[in-house]
Amino acid sequence: MKTKSFLTFILALTFAAAPFVTSPFMGFTEDQLPIPQIDPPVQPAGYAFAIWGLIYLWLALSAGFGLLRRADAIDWDAARLPLIISLAIGTPWLAIANASAIWATVTIILMAATAMWALILTPILDRWLFQAPVAIYAGWLTAASAVSIATTMAGYGILFDAYLWAIIGISLALIVAVSVYLTRPSAPEYLATVIWALVGVIVANGLTLPVISGIAALGIAILLALTLAKRASWA
Repeated sequence: MKTKSFLTFILALTFAAAPFVTSPFMGFTEDQLPIPQIDPPVQPAGYAFAIWGLIYLWLALSAGFGLLRRADAIDWDAARLPLIISLAIGTPWLAIANASAIWATVTIILMAATAMWALILTPILDRWLFQAPVAIYAGWLTAASAVSIATTMAGYGILFDAYLWAIIGISLALIVAVSVYLTRPSAPEYLATVIWALVGVIVANGLTLPVISGIAALGIAILLALTLAKRASWA
């Protein structure tokens, strides 16, 4: 258990340090996809990506607390392996994304899947020090992986254009988000982060693409209703 707590801490630090040693990723460039996807409709407005600062900091603090105070905790240990895998993939992800859209999509799906796996296994004890940071990490990756899938598929001209892939991507993120939250309803931060991404989609598209904005708004309403329903059932 101590080995995994140490690895979690080290990888949380390397993950947080990656933006300082790798060129920033601002979306796939024109030469990365056969059909360039510049500001695709599925992508949230730029300000929404600021949430990474909170994710990096909170995961690092969580891992540090886990190493110092919960290294031998059985309930913490269960979630560490999938989190280690996710952070190990996430550390070089910026470099991967700047090199290949396909590999960026494959790896962010793996990051998201293992982050969600970790979230489902996180304990209620010390919720704000472990479950909550993993929840926002998994929530953002849920949205980001859907964006990457939709953008890459549209960029290769597979079946639909960017507009329809945006609808598919948002719908996919909602289906996954609802499924994960129903499995782990003690982590509303997960849905809150997906909602943050959907608000960013609305800001990015506004009235220019009202259907995309409308679907994102409907998704927000569904997620809020689900959160309130779960809270009411606990009352």
